[in-house]
Amino acid sequence: MTQKMVSSVLRDARRIVVKVGSSLVTNEGRGLDETAIGEWSRQLAALVRGEGGVPREVVMVSSGAIAEGMKRLGWTVRPQEIHELQAAAAVGQMGLAQMYETKLREQGMGSAQVLLTHADLADRERYLNARSTLLTLLRLGVVPVINENDTVVTDEIKFGDNDTLGALVANLVEADALVILTDQKGLYTADPRKDPAAQFVHEAQAGDPALEAMAGGAGSSIGKGGMITKILAAKRAAGSGASTVIAWGREENVLVRLVHGEALGTLLVAQTPKIQARKQWMADHLQMRGAVVVDAGAAAKLRDEGKSLLPIGMTAVEGDFSRGEVIAVRDPSGREIARGLANYASAEARLLCRKPSSEFEKLLGYVAESEMVHRDNLVLTPG
Repeated sequence: MTQKMVSSVLRDARRIVVKVGSSLVTNEGRGLDETAIGEWSRQLAALVRGEGGVPREVVMVSSGAIAEGMKRLGWTVRPQEIHELQAAAAVGQMGLAQMYETKLREQGMGSAQVLLTHADLADRERYLNARSTLLTLLRLGVVPVINENDTVVTDEIKFGDNDTLGALVANLVEADALVILTDQKGLYTADPRKDPAAQFVHEAQAGDPALEAMAGGAGSSIGKGGMITKILAAKRAAGSGASTVIAWGREENVLVRLVHGEALGTLLVAQTPKIQARKQWMADHLQMRGAVVVDAGAAAKLRDEGKSLLPIGMTAVEGDFSRGEVIAVRDPSGREIARGLANYASAEARLLCRKPSSEFEKLLGYVAESEMVHRDNLVLTPG
């Protein structure tokens, strides 16, 4: 990969997820680092405003609730009991959200707290609801600040959960890039704190098995992730076409310098472009729960003009499917011409056939989208 290609990954990114770890947010457990959070907020605002480039959409995934709660409760050792972890998270989340809200407001930016669990992203309906909320916030110029909802999870809180969450959020909002800010300069061939011969990895392919072999374990007693969780997060983010940068969170102006094309930290490159990754996933879907049949005019607009599928062009609905599932689109002869993600369940779609969007609210009581399948979530099938 050439230096030009390396520097262009973040420079060309228009939607970026930034994840910061507990040790950075809480200054190694000594309490929320107001100066650091203020500095990241300044940089996030600069990215949103497009200072020195183009406006970007940014999402912040921030650890630190449990660590801040431990500090407020006077605990010096991370507890093992799940209920104590939940209590610490509940206490710490108050201060964490308030700090981000204050520092982003100082920059003239709106902020929103979003708490997620893995269950929210495993359930398709909740996944789509979370996605719609986040995309709406981004469209409004608001910076979502996301943390895992540790106060209600029933599983043991696992190592590196927020690294994984950062990758899942990157997939959720179809980000161009994931930036993981940590207390290390990036990835080394071995732990540089133990091996003086460790070499810095400037760039590699996300998902390369060799990366996992060289990664160490958890880095501190405060943040329970380690470099391995960041490598696995990059692998996960690459599945939707997002490249990942692992960089030192206290590097001066790190986010702004990255989007200006400076090569900082370790770049783990996704091999599949974002749009291609999503559409390949849809094209490879082997089991589809249903289909919609469209008239000749709608078929031509899909096939020849790259348009979205509107319910007014649908003549029939086949099968039983939920919102967000992959469905087939058939022409009047029954031949599949496309497939994509349904914005409405089959029962709703039947009510919307041949209807303009102006009638959706009267028929359903609400309007989710004006399209049955948006063109960004639709892929033409050969034949």
